[in-house]
Amino acid sequence: MVSGAGSYRLLGIVSSNNLITSADRENMSVSKVVTVFGGSGFLGRYVVSKLARAGWHVRLAVRDSAQSSFLTCCGDVGCVTSVYTNVGDRASLEQAIRGSSAVVNLIGILFEGGKQRFDYLHNKLPGMIAEIAEMNGVPAFVQVSAIGADVSSASAYGRSKGEGEVAVLGAFPMASILRPSIVFGPEDDFFNRFARMMSLSPFLPLVGGGVARFQPVYVGDVAEVIVKCVEQADEYGGRVYELGGPRVLSFRDCLDLLQRYTGRSRRYLALPFSVAYLQAIFMELLPQPPLTRDQLKMLKNDNVVAESAAGFGVFGISPVDAEVILPTYLGVYQGK
Repeated sequence: MVSGAGSYRLLGIVSSNNLITSADRENMSVSKVVTVFGGSGFLGRYVVSKLARAGWHVRLAVRDSAQSSFLTCCGDVGCVTSVYTNVGDRASLEQAIRGSSAVVNLIGILFEGGKQRFDYLHNKLPGMIAEIAEMNGVPAFVQVSAIGADVSSASAYGRSKGEGEVAVLGAFPMASILRPSIVFGPEDDFFNRFARMMSLSPFLPLVGGGVARFQPVYVGDVAEVIVKCVEQADEYGGRVYELGGPRVLSFRDCLDLLQRYTGRSRRYLALPFSVAYLQAIFMELLPQPPLTRDQLKMLKNDNVVAESAAGFGVFGISPVDAEVILPTYLGVYQGK
């Protein structure tokens, strides 16, 4: 969760004490309304900020408006509002989407727990949102998936993401499907997680030998693509895009960068998949498991952009290298 003025500056958010009047609301262009599902998450907050600054009225479809209240400071006063949405109720989804000229779905989970299941959140829900958007004549729909999405994936995560893509395109053929690699930025759950681990352990685990390859992509670049897909649906709709940074890095390479920019040195501990699998069984009992058996299945495959895939080049964007951004937020872990 982003909090404090410093976090707002990272997002480019400008706050104001002015109050929006009823006349201001009436003058808002209804043709510039975009409904964002999952807008208070890591990627979502950057998407909302960029859309607001581009002149869109952003409607946040959320369960808890208090958790997304910091986003109401994005852009001009009153251009970001929240609407209570129960993602398990079709009527609630319809209310959130009605009157929008674009819909962005960012909802996703990394592991299952309680009522949060891959099949519903990654497959059935996106299909339902896309169907409602199509029925309401919404011109633009953006679905954020992930590299590795495949209906035949051995991983439940990858399989549900692939099934979700099929469901979305079946209901909304002109949807833009985005598949990012590991997304990094000040609030990410990848580099920050291992940086915190370094403060507690003299070792860093190399799952599977650390040879799995990633293509870390900056959160701001992914958000920029989403805005382009929203604003130019005729040009970018109906296609699948894979988004990766300028460099392919092994898992070990990523940890090397982490040590460089935190100024810490840790020994690597090779962790064969068989051993990691046994550990994951017990980790899954935790409320926030650091590793699951399903994630291990994903780690057996590279998480990089396919050679034939459309990507940043289509949008005229040169993605930022991880080494430009990492020093701006990993320095807080120095000496810890």
